[in-house]
Amino acid sequence: MFLMDIDGAKTKINNLKDEINFHNRQYYQLDSPTISDAEYDRLMAELISLEESHPELVTENSPTRRIGAPPLDKFETVIHTKQMLSLSNANTPEEFHEFDDRVKRLLKTDVDIEYVGEPKLDGLAVELIYRDGGFALGSTRGDGISGENVTINLRTIKSIPLSLLRSEENPIPGLLEVRGEVFIGIEDFRKLNAVREESGQPPFANPRNAAAGSLRQLDSSITAQRPLDFFCYGVGAVEGISFSTQSEMLEAFGSWGLKINDRYRVLSGAGEAISYHEEMEAIRDSLPYEIDGVVIKVNGFARQKSLGSTSSAPRWAVAYKFAPRMAETKVLKIDVNVGRTGVLTPTALLDPVRLSGVTVSRASLHNQDEVERKDIRVGDRVIVERAGEVIPYVVRSIKERREGSEVKFQMPKACPVCGGHVVKLEGEVAYRCINASCPAKLKEGLFHFASKSAMDIDGLGIKLIGQLVDKGLVVDFSDLYRIGREEWSGLERMSDKSADNILESIERSKEVRLDRFIYALGIRHVGGHLASVLADEFGNLDTLMKAGKESLTAIDGIGEEVAQSVVEFFAEKKNLDLIDSLKKAGVVVKGSKKLKNGLLSGKRFVITGTLDTMSRSEAEERITALGGNASSSVSRNTDYLVSGENPGSKLDRAGELGVNIISEDDLIKILGG
Repeated sequence: MFLMDIDGAKTKINNLKDEINFHNRQYYQLDSPTISDAEYDRLMAELISLEESHPELVTENSPTRRIGAPPLDKFETVIHTKQMLSLSNANTPEEFHEFDDRVKRLLKTDVDIEYVGEPKLDGLAVELIYRDGGFALGSTRGDGISGENVTINLRTIKSIPLSLLRSEENPIPGLLEVRGEVFIGIEDFRKLNAVREESGQPPFANPRNAAAGSLRQLDSSITAQRPLDFFCYGVGAVEGISFSTQSEMLEAFGSWGLKINDRYRVLSGAGEAISYHEEMEAIRDSLPYEIDGVVIKVNGFARQKSLGSTSSAPRWAVAYKFAPRMAETKVLKIDVNVGRTGVLTPTALLDPVRLSGVTVSRASLHNQDEVERKDIRVGDRVIVERAGEVIPYVVRSIKERREGSEVKFQMPKACPVCGGHVVKLEGEVAYRCINASCPAKLKEGLFHFASKSAMDIDGLGIKLIGQLVDKGLVVDFSDLYRIGREEWSGLERMSDKSADNILESIERSKEVRLDRFIYALGIRHVGGHLASVLADEFGNLDTLMKAGKESLTAIDGIGEEVAQSVVEFFAEKKNLDLIDSLKKAGVVVKGSKKLKNGLLSGKRFVITGTLDTMSRSEAEERITALGGNASSSVSRNTDYLVSGENPGSKLDRAGELGVNIISEDDLIKILGG
């Protein structure tokens, strides 16, 4: 392998960092990516490899430092150079006029004041300190005088540049203290809560709580997994440059690669400021992030200095809040919905009420624990809030309005969709239907069942599956093996040739390896790797189905949570009926055991490109049968990279790491012909 000298490595690392920082800005700040995710991953992998080979060249501002650092015992305290003030509020046009009159009186003028209006994000205020263009320190606002050092967590946020952009037109100050807001966008918040609920964790109450909790994690690797974003809006101490106005400062921030909110506006007088407030309130639900008002600031910094501050708030800025979006109504009923992974979610059906221009008749209750914590009952008068969510949520019940006829809610013991058993796994808040054939889970379950790593039914995509389920042709997985050619041909965009191809693929899938079949069943927490572990340990399906929790937890890599999930799955009669139905439909599960002391024991293979004499899955099966491991990614632990026709970036990665690169013919010889 070609070894790069230290100067060459340094140049290459710096070029890669610049390129990755550019693409981070395009993607996370400008929303205009110029390369694919795969190409971005390749650049990052190359940088990681070079830094591993030359650890002396690793800097704190490398993009690779965003993945997190070892957990902290506690946060250190940071004293702010200039106090981070909070804002006073205005809630009505009259109150804003009072603010405007006070500004004019203090400035001794009756001329309209030039303001800057910015959306007021509901997040967590932070300060970023850049020294000579490099991100050096980050802290929370805290009490305004001091905050917590959350530098390692802020480094994980991809919209925060680790190095400022440099140019002759925009010289970078030696010291720049940037104030801004860390937040989570609405869609990212929904996805984050969905993942938490599916994994049995309690959902976050709102995006602000989620952002604050994520940024204050002592383990920054957790922060790195959260979809945090950032906008900057203010400045603390600066050395080497000066600004005359707020708008000039924002433009300079943007030129240095700092993310600013492009909805800020320069405003002339109170009238334009109030109009801006009304405009932002009208479009708040179309924005990708939550705002609860606008911030109006005197634009000129000289005027800001003249106006000064009280002990806690500047006299030159005000938070002009939107009207609260809450309403009182009655819970008529609590329904339970079943999600695609079987999680049961209670939803309150409400006496319809108008809330910020929308008629609200449903509100999420998230889970049983939330219902109990808020003590929400059928018949209760409740307060509902709509804060950027399509489905509002219940803030609290009005207990003093109870009449005695209200009914407590209990999660059903049987699935409301299929009648299957509902279980609550230890350590989780979620209740789940564990029937693999539950119609609420069927489409996603079929897609997983037919996937390449499972039954490998080529051509059976999600749209085709949708037709099968909607037309009633498939009620459980086994029905796939009973559909005739005429029924396949009758589906939309399905020619006779396509129908024949699907039928051939289904026929081939009837003989399936044990680990693939286990994975295909969609047992919670059991992915491809654990399916292989279970197959290797038990050897056949019948033995696995009878396994107890104790025998499962005795296996290396199987914990309490996985063991309980497996036991619960095979205790569900509907799942046993499904397996029996698959067998009757012709599915044969091969109970082969991996050779623990085989020819390739302990050897790790990765295949890239197309092989001539066998498919990739066939090659991986033969490797596994001899005790080897077939992996999808190249690392320093890889023993062999098998390079076929048209290899991808894995070939370059293997060359960089010094992995043995072999041909298909070499693999065949290793496998014994």
